[in-house]
Amino acid sequence: MIILGCNGFSRSAEMFAEHYGAVGTEKHYLLGHDAGAALLVDGELVAAVEEERLNRQKKTSDFPINSIRWVLDHAGIDFGDVDLIAIPWNFDAKVFDSTLGELASIPMPPMEKLVRLNHIGMVFATVLGHDAILADFAARTGFTPDPAKVVFVPHHFAHAMTGYYMAGVKDAAFLISDGRAELLSSLTGEIRDGRIRVFEDSFVTANDSLGNLYSCVTRFLGFVPNNDEYKVMGLAGFGEPPSPNPFLEHFVELHEGGRYTMVLPNDLENPRQFEPLIEKHFGPAEATIEYQSRVAAAVQEMVTVVTRHQVAALETRTDLDHLLVEGGVALNCVNNTELLEGSRFSDVSVSFGASDTGVAIGATVFAWVNHPANTAEVKYAPSVTPYLGPEYDDVEVERALGEFADRVEWTARLTDDEVVDQVAQLLTGKVVIGWFEGRIEHGPRALGHRSILANPNFPDIKDIINKRVKHREPFRPFAPLVMEHDAPRVFEMGRKIRSPYMTFVFPVRPEFREVIPGAVHVDGTSRVQTVTTEQTPRLAALLQRFTTLTDVPCLINTSFNVAGEPIVCSPTDALNCFLSTEIDHLVLGNRLVAKRVAGA
Repeated sequence: MIILGCNGFSRSAEMFAEHYGAVGTEKHYLLGHDAGAALLVDGELVAAVEEERLNRQKKTSDFPINSIRWVLDHAGIDFGDVDLIAIPWNFDAKVFDSTLGELASIPMPPMEKLVRLNHIGMVFATVLGHDAILADFAARTGFTPDPAKVVFVPHHFAHAMTGYYMAGVKDAAFLISDGRAELLSSLTGEIRDGRIRVFEDSFVTANDSLGNLYSCVTRFLGFVPNNDEYKVMGLAGFGEPPSPNPFLEHFVELHEGGRYTMVLPNDLENPRQFEPLIEKHFGPAEATIEYQSRVAAAVQEMVTVVTRHQVAALETRTDLDHLLVEGGVALNCVNNTELLEGSRFSDVSVSFGASDTGVAIGATVFAWVNHPANTAEVKYAPSVTPYLGPEYDDVEVERALGEFADRVEWTARLTDDEVVDQVAQLLTGKVVIGWFEGRIEHGPRALGHRSILANPNFPDIKDIINKRVKHREPFRPFAPLVMEHDAPRVFEMGRKIRSPYMTFVFPVRPEFREVIPGAVHVDGTSRVQTVTTEQTPRLAALLQRFTTLTDVPCLINTSFNVAGEPIVCSPTDALNCFLSTEIDHLVLGNRLVAKRVAGA
């Protein structure tokens, strides 16, 4: 069975801009962001790519035409070979009726209700409704799908199935939390033999969204909502939350059964409505690290308290011992560690596609396990890898190099061992290296195939990369790569034995804080990526060779891009980024590339 999953809408940006002001810093304040496509063949995930990697528009919400074409081409098939098309949204008539009923119950002037009704109706009719999605698909692909072969998957179910698949298709409980889905922002439940059971008394409405409140704080601190929340998480390490915490005292109310509500409803028409309340309790906004870190630490503590409240209730409802955490809130890796260490669950898994980057994958999995042709029990254990996107052969690398021949020079094709030896030697110094190999990783984090690497032994290397390469705020930390078997020696891993997707944070052991200062955050922690020879053989070989040369067991790994740009995908993308920054060397497949010296 071949299942194509796709997320993204042609007119989402246009309609949310027109009706909800999603422009400028609000440009990601819409549905369908992190568009992309995935292909599942007989239960095996053979390809997936985010549209931003191909159209070069960060977090794009556009219909994923380039992604769809690539995954089909990669598998050597066309639309006629596809058995099902899976969409990670289900805005059906029931959702529309519930949305209208909710609007009718809000106390506001009749004319304002009519305006809002028009906004909702236009977005449903032109973007989110089943007919609109089918028409969009036909218009952009030239292929008219049979409606009977299109599966509209509830958004949070797609998130849950992403985590389920990535964790090896094992029975697990789950917590899903994000900005919003069709009607909800969070729910809990469990998956047994591939079938989802939700605990309905755990539902949290979109009006009470924890993710959207965190985005409100992101906006208030001067960052881009639904994009820069990780900056708030990083800032939290510089401060301490006030006691009592205003967010816990005046913004959110906890209820029995793991539920919670916000004191103000999240409102698409008024995304800044929490700002007066923030200023009331924290004072007027200030562009100082002291002020921003205090607010950030307070909202970070709120996330931990609220999600622990949810997990504590979930523990009483299920006898399963594995927890999946998915949805946009799951990108908060500081909180993920807190959830594991504070719960009875033996392990917590957070996938590389926990945010909406993964819902196209999850939708295909849902369609697969729920199809009548499949058995009631899904026991297939997939081989999971994040390296699912395009790769480029020697011919394509040479072609790209030829186009930049007046600006770069490069070695003849090296063997893998030669690449490892030469780059390890370079990394003993204070250099920054672009590392490009194999199939591009999926998800928001670079995982070693499109990465920037550096030696964490230099205390100022973080400032060098932030200023000269990434062009981003100086408070931003960098993640370390470490061999999986070395991780417990360097980091206090707690109950985790691996962290392959940078979705957890761990304290650095005191004896290593001066060994890898460039990868240690101000609070003494690191967002770790563990690697193995089986998962990333050449990267693992590089790390091991570097450690032999330096006695430093880690390398800095950050995404190969500059602020505001998607991670590089093609050799041309890599060369453009290399030449527009102060990256010192570029590894492009099996060639070592340097910048030509002017006048040489």
